[in-house]
Amino acid sequence: MITPYSRQLVLSSRKIPFINKILESIMKHLVFLALLFGSNIAYAAEAKSNEKNDWNATSLTEEVIKKIQQSQFQYKKCVTDEMQKEGYYKFDSRNATDAIIKQCENVLSNMRRVYLDSKVPGVIADRHLKKMRIDITRRVLKQLMFAEAAKKTGR
Repeated sequence: MITPYSRQLVLSSRKIPFINKILESIMKHLVFLALLFGSNIAYAAEAKSNEKNDWNATSLTEEVIKKIQQSQFQYKKCVTDEMQKEGYYKFDSRNATDAIIKQCENVLSNMRRVYLDSKVPGVIADRHLKKMRIDITRRVLKQLMFAEAAKKTGR
């Protein structure tokens, strides 16, 4: 026998899974919004920490630019002078390139000091020095490989 009270229980038990689905959906949305908000806070903190590494290229004076150019010239001159030595042509071109670059590291560190004295952030100075070192290393290796190939064909 079905009473009005038992009918109400049957109807309410059918509603509970539906309510659970709604609550589950709401919880998913709340978790998503919390993660989104947390990522914005993390991004803002990272952006604020990167502000100290920002640098305006126009802040260098002509005197500082000339010092940097002079340091670049000294580094290239050091590499060229080391390449002129006969001992490096006896080695493998890769080993010779490595030895030449290592001989001129102190000149490159002087250039870094010029950057840091000019209040250029270390990250930017290191990036420029790394690029310059890689470019010079490629040129030296290419030239030594040409010399090695010419030496082998001359036999």
